[in-house]
Amino acid sequence: MTFKTALLATAIILTPVTVLAQPTPAAMPTALSPTDDPSITDRPAPKPIEPVKIILVGDSTMQVGSGWGGSFCDYHVTSIVACIDLGRGGRSTYSYRAEGSWNVALDEMKSGGFADTYVLIQFGHNDQPGKPGRSTNLVTEFPANLKHYVEEAREAGAKPVLVTPLTRRDFKGGVLQDDLAPWAAAVRKVAAELDVPLLDLHADSAAAVQAMGAAAATGLAEIPPPPDVLAAAESGTTMPAPKREPAVPVPPTSDTTPAGTVHLYFDYTHLSRTGADYFSKIVADELAQAVPALRKDLLP
Repeated sequence: MTFKTALLATAIILTPVTVLAQPTPAAMPTALSPTDDPSITDRPAPKPIEPVKIILVGDSTMQVGSGWGGSFCDYHVTSIVACIDLGRGGRSTYSYRAEGSWNVALDEMKSGGFADTYVLIQFGHNDQPGKPGRSTNLVTEFPANLKHYVEEAREAGAKPVLVTPLTRRDFKGGVLQDDLAPWAAAVRKVAAELDVPLLDLHADSAAAVQAMGAAAATGLAEIPPPPDVLAAAESGTTMPAPKREPAVPVPPTSDTTPAGTVHLYFDYTHLSRTGADYFSKIVADELAQAVPALRKDLLP
């Protein structure tokens, strides 16, 4: 080894190597704990929320799209309320249970996580005679079915509220033709017998429709009335609603076809958005009176 080579080797051996220090877990920044920041220590403990669930059970005059339920859930409950509209078109106290819709409602009542769960139950339209597969006997079956709904809701831990059926809007000689009065009376009787809060939507909606008159009441329907229907209503006597045409089948969903088709009709039973907004406010006002504990969670 030459002198030059030896000197180079010695330099390599003696040259210090700089090693970058790696942070240890203890050296990594940590979140402040309450003892590190006085402002956190002084923060008041948060007040636990007391969420409420409201479940709507009934027919098409309550369901989304043709009844008051959608507007009620959208505009008349606060953010602390979970509002679920399980109204189903064409259902009676018999068919709603028979098809399994009531089981869905019971599952919602048993879900937990809420301080209170209320169930608003409204039937009558499809319990009337002439509805094959749906009609119930007014004297025996209809009230018995309502009682079973109330009892089973209570067993599930929910608080039932009975609602008399929304009025229809047929007139004769300027007078509302109240064909649902017997069913409303049956609901009131069950509510009294079982000590259930009652929303007398039938009485309030009938009074409101009578006050506005036949012609103005046609403006609550799903679509505006045809000219001849409006002309008849202006005379104070409504004519039969136009016959509904069979619904057009919805094609299979694809990239170019709609997800579904909504069929709107004029009649004296179902509601447009205007009608839904009008009657949902009545429901909210009645509910605040019938169930004072809910008053703080309802919007006018």
